[in-house]
Amino acid sequence: MPSSKKGASRRKSEAILKRLDRAVANSVRALYYPIVVKEAHDCTVTDVDGNSYLDFNASWTVAGAGYSNPEVGKAVKAEIDRNFGIAAGTFPGELTARFAEKLIELTPGKFEKKVWFGHSGSDACDAPFKMLPPATKRPRVLSFFGSMHGVDVGGMAMAGHPATSKYPIPTLATKVPYAYCYRCPFGLEFPSCGIYCAGDFIEDHVFKYVNPPEDTSFVMVEPIQSDSGDIMPPPGYLEKLKQTCDKYGILFVVDEVKVGFGRTGKMFATELSKNVIPDGVSLGKSIASGIPVGAFVARKNLIDSGFALSTLSGNPVGAAAGLATIDYIERKGLPGNAARVGAHLLKLLKEMMSHYELIGDVRGRGLIIGVEFVRDRKTREPAKMETVKIVYRAWQLGLLTVFVGADSNVIEITPPLTITKEAVERGAAIIEQAIKDVEAGLVPDSLVARYTGF
Repeated sequence: MPSSKKGASRRKSEAILKRLDRAVANSVRALYYPIVVKEAHDCTVTDVDGNSYLDFNASWTVAGAGYSNPEVGKAVKAEIDRNFGIAAGTFPGELTARFAEKLIELTPGKFEKKVWFGHSGSDACDAPFKMLPPATKRPRVLSFFGSMHGVDVGGMAMAGHPATSKYPIPTLATKVPYAYCYRCPFGLEFPSCGIYCAGDFIEDHVFKYVNPPEDTSFVMVEPIQSDSGDIMPPPGYLEKLKQTCDKYGILFVVDEVKVGFGRTGKMFATELSKNVIPDGVSLGKSIASGIPVGAFVARKNLIDSGFALSTLSGNPVGAAAGLATIDYIERKGLPGNAARVGAHLLKLLKEMMSHYELIGDVRGRGLIIGVEFVRDRKTREPAKMETVKIVYRAWQLGLLTVFVGADSNVIEITPPLTITKEAVERGAAIIEQAIKDVEAGLVPDSLVARYTGF
């Protein structure tokens, strides 16, 4: 059980953080509170000072099967003893074939597929950007405001997040509004809007004036947008978007890097929609429990040509981790646990809304939940500083969470899929206490000045 509290010793953490400040580039750090981790197991993280925390983040969903999963660790250690350092692209092994076959079996669609392997969700999102325009002989791409597809050039070109938009990357990617119903850019309401953003707007305006459909290779979409605020599109959104793509022969690619492998209660979030079969799926994060692996699973004819090889693509250690992770998720029924426990947590958080005006919206599915904070429910002015403070105060009280969103005003909740009902109740109680303490002025601005996330 978490044992951290305000006033706990953090001297070792502070000393190491000073060393990190001197030695590690800020561009690869996203800080929310002054923590330095010593070890992590299942849903608990312990810092170097001995303080333990309940984890509501899973290291950005990487630890879907729980931190330091012993079964995954055993598989990785065994493969390291056999095949450490093998470049599978030239010297392949049977394990890589098994891993690819498993991903082909799991991902939606019964057509002929193949797997491209990389090292992260970033390069798994970059892969379609590299391979699909040449394959289709169409140079353009359609993506979405608020999207986050990693930090490789292709992913950044397609992204619509403030963290990446400042980089001047020449591209033929056009961004359009996502179905952010709480802040609809068109001022419409669902369902009377007819999901305007996924059909008429694209056809009547984007295709007509900006992005000719005959030049558009593929659409890249997140079934649930995560880094822009855990945005749940309305029922029928993906279906209508897929229909628009099919009408013009445009490929439909989904980014399941953060929401895949059971997090939403289904193995893949795309499966929450009816009859939506993507042409390609980008995977990463929880695919291998922290061993660097990315994968793009797509129609065979789309990714067989070209050159997109990295030295350690599909290496046996990553394959061992991936197979063990998937096996654990399936045997332990983690998608079902995510559905049950997530629904309970969502209910608790929605009940909290009636007591705290700061909470403007609560949304999610399974164990990906966003709590959006506003200063005024009518104007929906983002409560950025209050959100930063709530996350910081929750850390002081023994809970690890983060804030996301274009305005940094959404607390993202993505715990390991192994978490229990009792644990999420403790976590929800900590969030509520943190809100109370921030409203009471117990967290000064100066305390959180450097903790701005990414």
